Formats: sequence, C-alpha cells, structure tokens
Amino acid sequence: MIVRLVKMTFRPEEVETFETLFHKYHQQIRHFPGCTHLQLLRDGHVYFTYSHWEHAHDLENYRNSELFKEVWPATKALFALPAQAWSTEQLYHLT
Repeated sequence: MIVRLVKMTFRPEEVETFETLFHKYHQQIRHFPGCTHLQLLRDGHVYFTYSHWEHAHDLENYRNSELFKEVWPATKALFALPAQAWSTEQLYHLT
C-alpha cells in the first residue's frame, strides 16, 4: 500500500475557497480506483491530504486523470507556498 501525504500552505484569504473545493471533489477522489482512504488535516492555513492507495500505479493513474487535471490547478492557484508531497510505502499499521 502507498500512503500519500501532501502539504499545502494556502494564502489565509483562500482557506474557505480551498475547503469548498475539497468538499466538491473529495468523494470523487476517495472513490477513484485504488484509493482506499482519504483524510484532510489542518494546522491554521496549512493543510495536509493523507490518502491510501492500493498500488503506486493507482496513484499515478489518479495523477494522470481528468479529475486531477481539474482539481490540482484550481487548488494550486490558492497556494502561498509550493506544495510538498511524499509517497511512502506502509510497512506497519497498528490499531
């Protein structure tokens, strides 16, 4: 499984716009083939998406999809700083 973490710092005046955008698309992203988990986390005007993907190719399929091509440019336009992203392999999951 691939765990994807994306850190996004928004201009403070764009936080509400981003939350509206995320709310519009979160179900489509979560139900994209291969996505098994999606969370949105926040620390002030810094947000993180935390998602689980069955395989690396599922994440790549999403990143090459029409959905991503619609969502990402609209999101990116709201940034105060460039995004940072990590794709990691989950080794253990303890509950």
